[in-house]
Amino acid sequence: MTVVGILHPGSMGAAIAAQAKRSGAEVVWCPSGRSSASSERARKYGLEPVDSLGAMAEQVDIILSVCPPAHAVEVAAAVAAHPFTGVYVDGNAISPATMGRISTLFGQSGATVVDGSVIGSPPSASKSTRLYLAGPHQALARVASVFSGSSVHVHLLPGPIGQASALKLSYSSYQKASRALAAVANALAAEHGVEKELLEIGQGRTTSYLTETAYFPKVAARAWRWGPEMDEVARALDEAGLPSELATASAAVMERWGALRDTSMTIEQALAALHAPAGGGRT
Repeated sequence: MTVVGILHPGSMGAAIAAQAKRSGAEVVWCPSGRSSASSERARKYGLEPVDSLGAMAEQVDIILSVCPPAHAVEVAAAVAAHPFTGVYVDGNAISPATMGRISTLFGQSGATVVDGSVIGSPPSASKSTRLYLAGPHQALARVASVFSGSSVHVHLLPGPIGQASALKLSYSSYQKASRALAAVANALAAEHGVEKELLEIGQGRTTSYLTETAYFPKVAARAWRWGPEMDEVARALDEAGLPSELATASAAVMERWGALRDTSMTIEQALAALHAPAGGGRT
């Protein structure tokens, strides 16, 4: 039986651990320093307590870290301070560079580091979650086997460590920023009493801009007009006492496309132009 250690059983981590247990793994956690809410989740999902992090490192085959991204390096360093020769899976929303730092923490310890990213809601009997993994193939297969037949659907990536983290942040950059921007847009509409009309306009769309990649060249070609429009949006938000930074940042993105005014290009060319500011960037 594979033994899995979970760090730390928040709502997502505990639910993922429960799916590993459902697939036949023994799952343990370390209560030391954790909240009563964590303890309650661990009891709910039948996770077995161990006395210390050191005891976990000695006992388990796989350690899965699912914690707030700001603590990912700290958590990994705590594990690396103990003898551990199993597979360490970092499933946090961190940058590829941060993932690289975590990998180096284990150095010559004998542990194998796997880069993971979790996309979706906490898994349950009615909801599935995607777990993307990158790293040494043998370790990936070992982790994937733990979730066989569960609501955690594992996807193995062909690239090196950092690829899963890049995928997570690529998705999060759109998903979370778009939610924040939608809230700001609705607040601006409400300030002027047109929120109902804004919702009616929005309800006419059924797809996500994230998937409409063929439209990127058109946006780039029109950016010379849309950038100033976003500056006007920023002014309107400032006047309403609302946060304008998202609009200002959007204008800065448009400026990177400024040299492509009214031109035809491929999707690849439009995206490549975002890497270097046109005309020296915003000042």
